[in-house]
Amino acid sequence: MTSSTTRSGTTDFLTTGRRVIAREAGALAALGAALNGTFTAAVDLIMASKGRVIVTGMGKSGHIARKIAATFASTGTPAQFVHPAEASHGDLGMVTRGDVVLMLSNSGETTELADIIAHTRRFDIPLIGVAAREGSTLLRQADVSILLPDVPEACETGIVPTSSTTMTLALGDALAIVLMEHRAFTPDHFRIFHPGGKLGAKLMRVRDLMHDDLPLVSPDRPMGETLLVMTQKGFGVVGVTGAEGDLVGIITDGDLRRHMDGLLALTAAQVMTRNPRTIGPEALAEKAVALMSDRAITCLFVTPEGSKTAIGIIKIQDCLRAGIV
Repeated sequence: MTSSTTRSGTTDFLTTGRRVIAREAGALAALGAALNGTFTAAVDLIMASKGRVIVTGMGKSGHIARKIAATFASTGTPAQFVHPAEASHGDLGMVTRGDVVLMLSNSGETTELADIIAHTRRFDIPLIGVAAREGSTLLRQADVSILLPDVPEACETGIVPTSSTTMTLALGDALAIVLMEHRAFTPDHFRIFHPGGKLGAKLMRVRDLMHDDLPLVSPDRPMGETLLVMTQKGFGVVGVTGAEGDLVGIITDGDLRRHMDGLLALTAAQVMTRNPRTIGPEALAEKAVALMSDRAITCLFVTPEGSKTAIGIIKIQDCLRAGIV
């Protein structure tokens, strides 16, 4: 197939693409400069709420609202998207006293939002309005009104929601992150809300994957018996513990190969590698993978901070199965 796109046409495509990105970047800069006390008031309203943040909008604003609700929910602020059209047919029951409504509308005059606005006024439910038209119905009715800067859309016609939706999305992210940081939301909290997928895997701790059925022997254990323990446990290694239960050594396949001559006449202490590398239970599993990869080993014993007592063992295969790469 012969392409009909000329070099000048390709240049035009790049020019347009760069113009769009530049306009939206300019819109975000304008939004940042325009943030004022209404942003703080919106945060205060949400913080004071005993219920959820109900995020709503119609059309493109609705798509942005869904994403903002999801971001709130995943960062420690209970939130739910309510479709304004469905709200008029029964879903208003989802919006109750104790909630706070975050309503998005570029024009501030979206007809489908009227019933939710009236519902919030009737039941004294706090309403945060976000719109780009000063004096619009939404901003006049809202308890807190956030006016978006007057910037051009990214298209030349000025009618396609682009810069406006980008600003609204960024505003939602800003609210979510302010709330998250105020609540001291930690990676552990984030992992609770993201148990699956790549994010959940990257935030898993060693304690989440370690085994507690440990392959351990004493230093004076004959190697014949030590090999049985290694085989039965199935980790390919065995730890050697001293009289106080501290991990003093480890025996790996490499150690066995280095002592093949007369192996069965030796004890675990004579074969082991002393002072093995360990990892703490609270360390990220991703760090365990890095340590094992760096040392070309397949297992790490787990010891608590400030202790040499083995409480677990983690295998690189378990980390890989969990999606930690």
